[in-house]
Amino acid sequence: MLIVPFVFFGAALLWPARASADAASPWYVTEQGRVRLIAATADPGEAASVSLGLQFELAPHWKIYWRSPGDAGFPPALDWKGSTNLADATIAWPAPERFSVQGLETAGYSGAVVLPITARIAQPGQPLHLKAHLSYLTCTQICVPRETDLALDLPGTGSGYAALIDQYRAQVPGDGAAQGLALTSAVVRPSAKAVLDLTIASKNPLAAPDAFIEGGVDAMFGAPAVLTRAPNATTLRLPISGNWRTIIGSKLTVTLVDGPRSMTAPVTVTEGEGLIDLKTLATMLGIALIGGLILNLMPCVLPVLSLKLLAALPRANQIERGQTLRDTRRGFLGTALGIVLSFLVLAVATAAAKAAGLAVGWGVQFQDPLFLIVLAVLLVLFACNLWGFFEVPLPRGVAAIAERGPLGSIATGAFATLLATPCSAPFVGTALGFAFAAGPMEIIAIFLALGIGMAVPYLLVAVMPGLARVLPRPGRWMIYLRWVLGVLLLGTALWLLFVLSGELGPRAALAIALLLAFAGLTLAVLHEPVSRWMLVGAALIGALFVPTLAPPLPRVAVAAGEGPWRAFDAAAIGGLVRDGDVVMVDVTADWCLTCKVNERLVLDRAPVSDALAKPGVVAMRADWTRPNPAIEAYLARFGRVGIPLNVVYGPAAPGGLPLPELLTASAVTEALAQAAGR
Repeated sequence: MLIVPFVFFGAALLWPARASADAASPWYVTEQGRVRLIAATADPGEAASVSLGLQFELAPHWKIYWRSPGDAGFPPALDWKGSTNLADATIAWPAPERFSVQGLETAGYSGAVVLPITARIAQPGQPLHLKAHLSYLTCTQICVPRETDLALDLPGTGSGYAALIDQYRAQVPGDGAAQGLALTSAVVRPSAKAVLDLTIASKNPLAAPDAFIEGGVDAMFGAPAVLTRAPNATTLRLPISGNWRTIIGSKLTVTLVDGPRSMTAPVTVTEGEGLIDLKTLATMLGIALIGGLILNLMPCVLPVLSLKLLAALPRANQIERGQTLRDTRRGFLGTALGIVLSFLVLAVATAAAKAAGLAVGWGVQFQDPLFLIVLAVLLVLFACNLWGFFEVPLPRGVAAIAERGPLGSIATGAFATLLATPCSAPFVGTALGFAFAAGPMEIIAIFLALGIGMAVPYLLVAVMPGLARVLPRPGRWMIYLRWVLGVLLLGTALWLLFVLSGELGPRAALAIALLLAFAGLTLAVLHEPVSRWMLVGAALIGALFVPTLAPPLPRVAVAAGEGPWRAFDAAAIGGLVRDGDVVMVDVTADWCLTCKVNERLVLDRAPVSDALAKPGVVAMRADWTRPNPAIEAYLARFGRVGIPLNVVYGPAAPGGLPLPELLTASAVTEALAQAAGR
């Protein structure tokens, strides 16, 4: 007896989907369920249209997708090519249910469902031959794509399936008037984790509401939570992932489902007050403190090491009278104060630029050739000063103030902050993304926390000044140390010139390098102060004048490197993912040393380089060395204002998986496997 069901099931699998005399096509049977085309009546007569239905009966735990599937999947699709006497056919979609699996939110149907179809007849009263090519995706823990042809001839025999089709047509959401529902507002609340607040007026309280959002915006919406509930109105809050700014002013379609009640309505989204979550703010302040502390260890802050050591070394006049703990404490407090004040200045400037509607970002000043030249000039002069080529005496009054006050230490802190701005250390990008998406008070708070974090080593020595005394006593070794520190500063200046070569071209960068070298040699060789400073001044002015002779190179949106990397194309990512490819995006710049470390130690080495070169994997690299609105918009999708940014896409992660600022081979390979669904 047990063999009978298997024989029937096997026969059903082999049964061709041919036309039937009944008001239904034969079932297309798979291990995941079965599907067929049904008609409300076997004989439409002289009617101009006939009601059809696509009937699914799914095995337990299997589902198909709604018209907007959500984070993954695709809905059933019918191609009526080959039908005769059919003008057109339109599918209606009953209210869906939500499926949440491992952070992915999708919408669809499980169990049994009929998708109502209105078929308009080209010549009423004439026979109607329907042939539909059906493609659909059915999923549980795995997904299986299916395709088949369904055929149905009308008129036929039998009673039809009007009651069944009408049952599901009644579940198609309307405008809500019959159910006493109305969508009154949709408001975005900006923050690091922006949300969408939907307010629904209802004659009866909503019991278990759910909301599905459709619209051509670069954002996705999570499952809603009830924010406020009242007898005649309910507000739902939906988390937003992606670029929430694209939602403002756009028209979305909202489908509300509350048990047997449902509605679909368009709504124009407005921007409300920023969402201040004290718990999130406290967390971000802690992240900013840690990120600021780590900035001291990043390669782009290497010159700060020399400034630290020089601040800790006693000067000759201090040796003669004895450097006190108070002197050490005051010097390190001044450096810490310079760092914190500099971050506050950056915060105020950022808040003002954002209020003026300007684009803001971390480290974008390194995209300005003039800024790079000025900074390179300062570093060369500082190196020459350390090597003893020159010393600029201050006026007596200013020298007295500097001797008794912390002006020199404050300047050291400000310069350290300036050199830290191209870095996006671990935690820094997260904190800045939160700040730039929030209001002015949050910006100031986050920048202040970053400054305090970076100033922690100085504050530690200020609290325990005895730590500075672990250095050896002054002696000849200090001369050699000054030369080493000068080399470090000169190395940083050469790095800036390398960045400049990507903006003005190699010839312009070489010309500036030669002028700066001439200035340094003049300081070292000539001893006549007037002639020396005239030649040095002429060389420096010439270096600053080069950008006017060598305009910036033509703007390039992308840059492709060696190996598997290709040009960055944000518009192509969606199509590649739909084709089943895995895509990795690397946003980099010549001035981002963290990016270069990631490339040299992780991305361009095995096993990551081998994984990126495999078939079905596409590696894209975007160069942000110079300003580019397309790359800035891409960064904004992930709430980032600085780089590095690395994102992995795939069939199991169509929205992208952002990676940490500092990459590891295991983090990249695991993200590639996760995006591929392995």
